Amino acid sequence: MHLPDLPVLAPVYVGGVQLGALAAHRQLPEGELRHFLRDCSTNVDQLAAGRWDTLLTSALVVEEPMPLPYVLLLLAVLGYAEYAYGAWWAAGVFLLGHTAASLLVYGGLRATGPDAATRSAVDVGTSYGFNAVLGALTAAVPRGPLRLAARAGLLVLGARPLLGRDRPTFTDVGHFAALALGIGLGAGLGTGRGAPAGGPRRTA
Repeated sequence: MHLPDLPVLAPVYVGGVQLGALAAHRQLPEGELRHFLRDCSTNVDQLAAGRWDTLLTSALVVEEPMPLPYVLLLLAVLGYAEYAYGAWWAAGVFLLGHTAASLLVYGGLRATGPDAATRSAVDVGTSYGFNAVLGALTAAVPRGPLRLAARAGLLVLGARPLLGRDRPTFTDVGHFAALALGIGLGAGLGTGRGAPAGGPRRTA
C-alpha cells in the first residue's frame, strides 16, 4: 500500500519557531530578549542600515510563544500547501510573501517619516508568510463563483483592520499586502505540481 507523502518542512518550521520562542523567553533576560528581537526585525532602522538579512531572520522568530490555536492553524495551512503542492511551492510563496510585504511596509514607513519608536519597532513573526500562503491556496478552490467568493472574503477580512481603526498599524498594512500578494501568486502560479485548475493533484 502506498502511503501518502506527509509534509515535513511545515512541522519542522512551525515547531522550530515555537521551541525557539519558548527557549528565548526562558533563557534570556528581558533586556537581552528585546535586543535579540530588534536585531532580527525588519524595521526601518535595520533595513535603512543595509541589514537585508533581517528579511529572513524576521520570519524565523516570534515576539512571544504562539498560542496553540494559531500554531495549529499555521501548521494546517503550511502543511496543506506542502502536501498538495510541494515544499518548494509552499516555501517559495511563504518567503516571497513575507519579503515583499516587509519591503512594502518599509517603503511606506520611509515615505511617511515615522517616529523613532516606529523606526526601531520589533517586527518579526510568521504572519506575513502565513497570509501569503493562505491567499495563494485559494487557487485550490474550484474555479468559478466559489473561488471568487473565497478570494473576496479573505480580502474583506484582511481589509477590516485597515478600515475599522482610526490609525491602522503597519502590521495591518503588511498583513493585507501579503494576503493580496498571495492571491495574486495563486492566480499566476496555478496549483503547482501539474494539478488541475479545480484543485491539487497528488500522484502515486
